[in-house]
Amino acid sequence: MRDSIVVLSFFVALAILTVNATPLVSTLQEPHLASEIHLANVKQLTFGGENAEAYFSPDGKRLVFQRTHPPDVPCDQIFTMKIDGSDVRSVSTGTGRTTCGFFFPSDQHIVFASTHLESPECPPSPSYEYGYVWPIYPSYDIFRAKTDGSSLERLTTEAGYDAEATIGPDGQIVFTSVRDGDLEIYSMNGDGSNVRRLTHRPGPDGGPFFSKDGSKIVFRGRSMEPGLELNDYLSLLTKGIWRPNELEIFVMNSDGSNLHQVTKHGHANFAPYFHPDGKRIIFSSNVHDPKGRDFDLYMIGVDGNGLERITWNPTFDSFPMFSPDGKQLVFSSNRNAAREGDTNIFIADWIEHP
Repeated sequence: MRDSIVVLSFFVALAILTVNATPLVSTLQEPHLASEIHLANVKQLTFGGENAEAYFSPDGKRLVFQRTHPPDVPCDQIFTMKIDGSDVRSVSTGTGRTTCGFFFPSDQHIVFASTHLESPECPPSPSYEYGYVWPIYPSYDIFRAKTDGSSLERLTTEAGYDAEATIGPDGQIVFTSVRDGDLEIYSMNGDGSNVRRLTHRPGPDGGPFFSKDGSKIVFRGRSMEPGLELNDYLSLLTKGIWRPNELEIFVMNSDGSNLHQVTKHGHANFAPYFHPDGKRIIFSSNVHDPKGRDFDLYMIGVDGNGLERITWNPTFDSFPMFSPDGKQLVFSSNRNAAREGDTNIFIADWIEHP
């Protein structure tokens, strides 16, 4: 979730925060050996820089992702590539900062957020006057383009942050915005019309994804009660920043009804994505690490039962997505990094029954 701002930079920052430890829920299925038994033929697709949020095209043959690779790519731009890592193409403007690319179901267009209309330069990173904070760049707007980057069209014009857009099977877009003074989730038609607010509670909701059939939306968030924490959060939002803290996974119907909480770990849970069966969710969490520094992938039922750890590499693993047929999993990781801070994209065959 999904992040963005740089989404990746925010959640890598989370990885070096220390959070309060709570016991792992009793439904965790831990293998005798710390092996990634659901993954086979793991392949690294990118090499060097920060590469993240790789998402499959509808036919499962290409990926759209964001990359920072100085000096040529000083801050995130959107690229596509084949699922073997070849044929890498730049599809954003090359100016400003971008985030959260995603394919339309027609496979003819993509959507992403960009700051390029305000300035061709990368927006400045926030100072640490308020500690670790996530920038909510108000210059982010959502754009639609053909898959080669041509015919760029602006979809959002409201003041403030609009980003984290993903698309359902009917072409509906779901995204995150601060247009009403809080981080909330909205939906709109594929041309930017008919905007509808889906969440209505104080606290940071975002990073939404549709289920395969489009009936449900999964996202990461937190509901805050009136008090000092909420006041601090809202105050920081007016400055275009947010201090990251505990996040949980939630599910709601595509119209915003029947919202319910899936995880209750008291840790940082984010980047959720539905398994194609619609009954399970894969996501990233530091629930196993008392220091909160190591993020791995987990699977859980939509009812909150059956938590299972998927990755065991002692690094940052996140932004998972299943291929349309459910046979492959793509994710971002710090594993096998040539230099400290490198994040790369990996793809693996999914083993449903090891």
